[in-house]
Amino acid sequence: MSIHAAVRQFRAGQLWRADGWHIDAVLAVGADGRLCETADDAGDAIGHWVLPGMPNLHSHAFQRAMAGLAERKGRSDDSFWSWRETMYAFAATVGPHELKAIAAQLYVEMLKAGYTQVCEFHYLHHQPDGTPYAQPEAMSLALIEAAREVGIALTLLPVLYISGGFDGRALTPRQRRFGHDVDGYLRLLDTLRKHENDSLRIGIALHSLRAVPEQAMREVLANEFAMACPIHIHIAEQIGEVQDCLATRGARPVEWLFDHADVDARWCLVHATHLTDAETVQLARSGAVAGLCPTTEANLGDGLFPLTAYQDAGGTLGIGSDSHISISPVEELRWLEYGQRLTSGHRNVAARGQGVSVGETLWSAALHGGAQAAGLPLGELRDGARADLIVLDENSPLLAARDARSVLDSFLFAGNTPLVRDVMCGGEWVVRDFRHRDEERIAMRYRATVSALAAR
Repeated sequence: MSIHAAVRQFRAGQLWRADGWHIDAVLAVGADGRLCETADDAGDAIGHWVLPGMPNLHSHAFQRAMAGLAERKGRSDDSFWSWRETMYAFAATVGPHELKAIAAQLYVEMLKAGYTQVCEFHYLHHQPDGTPYAQPEAMSLALIEAAREVGIALTLLPVLYISGGFDGRALTPRQRRFGHDVDGYLRLLDTLRKHENDSLRIGIALHSLRAVPEQAMREVLANEFAMACPIHIHIAEQIGEVQDCLATRGARPVEWLFDHADVDARWCLVHATHLTDAETVQLARSGAVAGLCPTTEANLGDGLFPLTAYQDAGGTLGIGSDSHISISPVEELRWLEYGQRLTSGHRNVAARGQGVSVGETLWSAALHGGAQAAGLPLGELRDGARADLIVLDENSPLLAARDARSVLDSFLFAGNTPLVRDVMCGGEWVVRDFRHRDEERIAMRYRATVSALAAR
């Protein structure tokens, strides 16, 4: 469905903006899929509770198809590192065709859950033996095509992955398809930038400090492109990673990064789980985004982010579904709060003042941080922003008798019934009455794809 040439106007019973709920508000959507000034107070009613769509700041799309396949006890010290071996084995089965099918299914699920944008942290660059595809960017294009097909906004973050550890060891056979040298990586970025548009942004991803030697990091960050694009990095996710960094570089990962790079609002530090008090404050004051993925961090046994200290220092955060064992901004935010409750013994931890709503605090924070990490004009229903919004089901029993003071808290904490009824992305309705416009065909292709993978 194409966007009409004329401006279209929509009326919401209650519309969420940065300063809270607005009663009987009108939104105007231009031909470019962005919000613009309203001409009058007329508009088609779209629902009572209307919110900005949520950015998803961290995704490894191919891992959606292995969710649930690493939940049997293996060795006695089963951990992130043993899970990684399962992931490597699965990654070796995925080519461009499979990746597009998996990503499209994932992106449909994201839209239906309320995510209207995704940052794809993409490192499956080459064939499984490390040989480049005839079209070197084939795997990246599979993700771009999947996002376009489904109608979700995409920030594609090709990953620089050079070494297999802090000691600079060579990539293992199962890591070779991830690898680029700096020149090859910069060529890939240049090629992909030609595809940028209002729904697609290209950024930089440094896989981790253990995978990117210092000189390679410096060369990439000195490139002109790096001066104005999103920069994402996995960091301080596991205690073992922190210990290895201390042993080889003489500093903790976040400490070392701040000493060797100009970390600012361009950056998103994904996980950043294991921080000292000083690192927590330093990250918060830098303006960078802490990219938190609570369901994956729990699934992998990563640990808990120091949320309250980070909030008190004025830090920016966003959420991602990462390995996609859950695809729900509700569950990410719920477990971000619940993790703090379990460790502190208190309730309503994220609300940093009496009478403050946890739901509103977390939803607003994740919108802001996610938009910043994505490098796209989203996360707010204001003039000039993308027309990315979700409409909640006001007829759901979970929202019965709820008013503006309680609806977001009920959305996040009142149950597991889906409440996202309709979704608009870039000015187009992609989900209506809980169904994606093309979900049957995409699901059929996905089922055939994963069945073929399982049979190999």
